[in-house]
Amino acid sequence: MKKSTYSSPAVKKAFKILYAISVASNGLGISDLSKKLKIGKSTVHGITAALEEMGVLVREPLHKKYTLGYSLMELCRTNYAKIGLKDLARKPMEKLMEKVGETVFLGVLNGDHVTIVDTVESRNEMKITSPPGTRLPLLTGATGRVILSQIDKEKAKEIIQKKGLTRYTSKTVIDHKQFLREIEEVKKRGYAVDDEEYITGVWAVAVPLLSASSAPAALWVVGFTSTMDDQKVKTVIREVQETIQEIKQSLEGTLTKELFAQRKGRC
Repeated sequence: MKKSTYSSPAVKKAFKILYAISVASNGLGISDLSKKLKIGKSTVHGITAALEEMGVLVREPLHKKYTLGYSLMELCRTNYAKIGLKDLARKPMEKLMEKVGETVFLGVLNGDHVTIVDTVESRNEMKITSPPGTRLPLLTGATGRVILSQIDKEKAKEIIQKKGLTRYTSKTVIDHKQFLREIEEVKKRGYAVDDEEYITGVWAVAVPLLSASSAPAALWVVGFTSTMDDQKVKTVIREVQETIQEIKQSLEGTLTKELFAQRKGRC
């Protein structure tokens, strides 16, 4: 049996319209698009009106010509941020590792878990490490609270109620209300500390990476409790927060370049 495929003429025409406008130096009007693409004016009008309503196109009021809108720009920026995050964060992560002497991780929310996307290992002979691609449970420790602090409170509550909290050590928080309160505290403080909640003898400091990326991300440092004291925790918190700012500045700089490229018709 021959496999059937679904074809949507309206979608194809919309894409042709977007592409034509993106490569035009000064935008295109309805008549221009109709003539250039050999599509009826009424069809062009309907598609452009819908795209304008969604912010994908912007119509210049004087000459009635369309250019790409901010909604499309946001999609371009979001996609670029996801692709470039690992590369932009690598050097700051390496510097952070040298400063604190412990392993540094970068991770993102991926479904119902956290996926490590990059690791800079400590130079210590004894160290905590996990390779990129490793999955971590979302509902425990500093990393989980930092990731959950970046999503809607009701959504976080729904996830906790649906999946439940697992006890990994004697210090793991398994009370739903307490876990939610700690997520709210992370929002206020801007960081979370894990003192043997996930693995006995291991501590962690995590900070949210709020960026243009659609997926909540986090940067965290992990070490052994035998190497931790109050002063070191304060130092690590400060250094991780400063590293986050460096990464965010790099992201913003890169996205600004992409914004100018998009305005020239290159998304």
